[in-house]
Amino acid sequence: MNKLISCTVTLLLVLLFSAAKADTWQSLSAEQQDVLAKYESRWEELDAERQQRLLLGAERWINMAPEQRQELLQRFERWQDLPPERRDQLLERLQQFRDLTPEQQQRLREGFRKMRNLTPEQRQKLRDRFEGLSPEERRRALERMQQRAQQLRQRSRTTDR
Repeated sequence: MNKLISCTVTLLLVLLFSAAKADTWQSLSAEQQDVLAKYESRWEELDAERQQRLLLGAERWINMAPEQRQELLQRFERWQDLPPERRDQLLERLQQFRDLTPEQQQRLREGFRKMRNLTPEQRQKLRDRFEGLSPEERRRALERMQQRAQQLRQRSRTTDR
C-alpha cells in the first residue's frame, strides 16, 4: 500500500512539474515572439506564471483589430505622461473599485454610462448646477458622495468575509 501511495505521489509531482514547466522561447509562435521580443533574452528566467500572463496579453494583442491596437497605444502613452502621483491615485481607485461587490460595480458602471450618454449641454447644466451651489452646499454634497462611497466599500468588505 505504501508503495502505491509513493508511486502515486511521485506521478502527481511529475505531472505538476511538467504542467508548470515554462514554455521555451522556441515553442512560441512567430507572432507571439514578435509581440514579446523584448523578453527574449530573459524568457527562460521568468517564472511560469509570469510567462502565462505575458502569453495571455500577447494573444489578446494579436487578436485585436488594428484600430483597437492604436487606441490602446494612445491610452498607454497618456498613462505614461501622467505624473506618478496621479497614476498612484488612479491605481488606488481601481483597487477600491475591484474591492466592491459585482452589484456595486455594475451600479457604478451604469451611472458612468448615464453620464457619458448625456449630451455636452446636459453635462454642462449639471456642472453649472453644482457650481451654483454655495460653498457650504457643495461641501455637504461632496461629503454625502464620499459617505456613500465609504458605505459601498464597507459593504463590499463585509460581504467578502
